[in-house]
Amino acid sequence: MANPNSLSADAASESDKVGEITGNNTYHPGTTEVEYDELHVQCPPHTTERKLMTRIDWQVIPFLCVMYLLAFLDRVNIANARSFKLVEDLNLKNNEYNTALTMFFVPYIIAEIPSNIFLKRFSPRVWLPTCMLGFGIASVCQGLVQNYSGLLATRFFLGLFESGMFPGCFYLISMWYKRNESQKRYSLFFSSTSLAGAFGGLLASAIGGMQGIRGYNGWRWIFILEGCLTCVVAIFFFFFFPSFPEEAKWLTEEERAYVKARLQADQGRNAAERKITFHDVVSVMKDHRVWLGGFMYFGLIVPAYGYAFFAPTIISTYHYDAIQTQLHSVPPWAASFAFSLLTAVLSDWMRHRAAFALAPLALGLAAFATLLKIHDNTPAQYAMLCLVTMGTYSVLPITVCWFNMNLGGHHRRAIGTAWQIGFGNIGGIIATFAFISTDAPYFTKGYAISLGFTCLSGLASVLYLISIYLENQKRKRAVRDVGLSEYEKGELGDLNPEFRYMY
Repeated sequence: MANPNSLSADAASESDKVGEITGNNTYHPGTTEVEYDELHVQCPPHTTERKLMTRIDWQVIPFLCVMYLLAFLDRVNIANARSFKLVEDLNLKNNEYNTALTMFFVPYIIAEIPSNIFLKRFSPRVWLPTCMLGFGIASVCQGLVQNYSGLLATRFFLGLFESGMFPGCFYLISMWYKRNESQKRYSLFFSSTSLAGAFGGLLASAIGGMQGIRGYNGWRWIFILEGCLTCVVAIFFFFFFPSFPEEAKWLTEEERAYVKARLQADQGRNAAERKITFHDVVSVMKDHRVWLGGFMYFGLIVPAYGYAFFAPTIISTYHYDAIQTQLHSVPPWAASFAFSLLTAVLSDWMRHRAAFALAPLALGLAAFATLLKIHDNTPAQYAMLCLVTMGTYSVLPITVCWFNMNLGGHHRRAIGTAWQIGFGNIGGIIATFAFISTDAPYFTKGYAISLGFTCLSGLASVLYLISIYLENQKRKRAVRDVGLSEYEKGELGDLNPEFRYMY
């Protein structure tokens, strides 16, 4: 007969080994006997995991990329429009242009958490295309305004309808993919902002040639045509836009069960069946890591929007005309798109986020420091703008993905993601006044502000990394099975003692 003490010691030893395998960044409800890539979730016999994930990619990611590309295009095309007599036609004085930019962020910040709650209640297939149609109409109306007050009103409604786009799309992606396979999808989605910047510059240079048609200057046609495009796509999306896995009619019942099971093995039960309450919001906001996630994003938003809203203004100081300014705005966006995808692929391959959320910040810091000192070397200044976009726009999706995928459960993830994006976008208000016309051509204040907030993001990311490392070590030493029911695990989300945060 085997010695009971020997059996107990062997079991403890085996448990420790399994803990080393799974403890770093994976949650395995009910068992810790498999490695992260071998979840022992049976795939439907008629397909493979790879084939099924490819189908999901084509059914989910392209829709989200197109939606956010158009959202970002409608948001920042005012920067392109400024080069085609927007300020002169509306007789904008002093900082009224900057105030119009700020107006967008007022409803955008306030409405993000409510928007994610409505997203869960009405489903993404209904809510997101509805919002898309709304901001498309608002964009068209921007091209028809006759005065400053009209511009403020349209920017307000544009921000209101766009408030749900970014957190909603990120939240939807997190409900389809495991944590180790999510980053390249997030970055591909977020890189649509870079494509929007590049596409916006090319489109504006072409639309600028419509100057005077039907008595409209080029800036009106930029808003009208791009807004009409958004409306047409939104109507199409009402019939084909994806939803949560539980509601995906293009999957069989067996496939839906498999997708749900593999996510549960990776992230835990998600409590998808329960509605979000005010108590949930209060509970999530008591977590200090949620606040750190907000500051991680907040610090990056200032340089990100500072560049997005004022790139044509900055580039025009390099003595280019309106059309050349638009064309020269394209390469920095293209550089950020390529670098973001490279960073995302490496991050997923290494199954690591922290280093990729911190290392590229060095590019932005170096670029801003250089722009503060060099004012008479156009090639060098233009090269630094490329580094600004690469260092900023590559880190943004990794920061959001890292934080988002470390939130367990539907309600914690919906609230936490909306909070991070909503709070972070307060930085957009700061960015709208960072680069003012009186500071041209050196924009010393804007570059200094961007440098400081990039440092803030880096500090918050370091503190977040320390916090989740200490929490993982604490949970590793604690008793693994505390007798929680499956319902309780779903309610706790990432607060479940069995959950492991991803570095």
